[in-house]
Amino acid sequence: MKNKEKNDNLSWDIYPRYIKKKAKSLWKDICRHRMSYLFMLPYCLLFTVFVLAPVLVSIGLSFTYFNILEQPRFVGWQNYIDLFFADEVFLTAIKNTFLFAVVTGPIGYFMALFIAWMINDIKNKKVRAFMTLLFYAPTISGQAYIVWKYIFSSDTYGFANAWLMKLGITYSPHLWFEDQKYIVPILIIVVLWMSMGTGFLSFIAGLQNVDQSLYEAGYMDGIKNRFQELWYITLPSMKPQLMFGAVMTITSSFAIHEQLAALAGFPSVNYAAHTVVSHLVDYGSIRFEMGYASAIATLLFMVMILCNKGIQALLRKVGQ
Repeated sequence: MKNKEKNDNLSWDIYPRYIKKKAKSLWKDICRHRMSYLFMLPYCLLFTVFVLAPVLVSIGLSFTYFNILEQPRFVGWQNYIDLFFADEVFLTAIKNTFLFAVVTGPIGYFMALFIAWMINDIKNKKVRAFMTLLFYAPTISGQAYIVWKYIFSSDTYGFANAWLMKLGITYSPHLWFEDQKYIVPILIIVVLWMSMGTGFLSFIAGLQNVDQSLYEAGYMDGIKNRFQELWYITLPSMKPQLMFGAVMTITSSFAIHEQLAALAGFPSVNYAAHTVVSHLVDYGSIRFEMGYASAIATLLFMVMILCNKGIQALLRKVGQ
């Protein structure tokens, strides 16, 4: 027993020496590659100041009551308790957020991958570039979603109402964004229409960089059709692009707010288009309850990290 305690004390005594040794080794490595570290320094500083520090401050503020005018007052877990047990709108926002994420996230991801795969098969470079621009245009044009406001305008001048009345399907205009049963389906269509973002471009780049000799070797090994070629050769060869596209898709699907607020209003009818980000904007930019808003942001941050980890674990199995 005494020998065991003696060994435990020795193991704890090793750690300071081990840490000093690692720190000394790291310092030597920095001195040896100082030019590389100097080139990394601007990014590290910007990342720390504009990403890491705000995240840590937000996590800290989530345990306080802070209205900007007064000093933050520590309230412990009260903000989180209120979110789940006293805020019915937040629960509605969670439901809406996961609805949009589950529907638009996977569909938008696979739709972008499939369209990129189809465009990559076009032999003419100019036509391929034009098709890429055509699908990417709704994303780069900023507030292109406003066009849907005119298509689904609630008066007779809206394109949807005008055509429905012209065809005799209806005799009075539908209140598209004032009726709860129409809001979510229309917004899902709009979000999918705008889903060809940066991930779509990464898929195009990944497909164009696949080694063509792999296809020849694959057909010699028994690949019989395009879908086997896609599963066993193309997708495993572009895993970095698939990972990047998944991260971008998850981030955008959980961060939906601006286009929903512009089309359905803020707040929308019966909070039908109210997401977690909408709730965050409400408390952070309108009510200025920064502690409560920080709790919302922290929860959203944790959920996005967990979803990213899960998706990455699934994508690692592609082609195995």
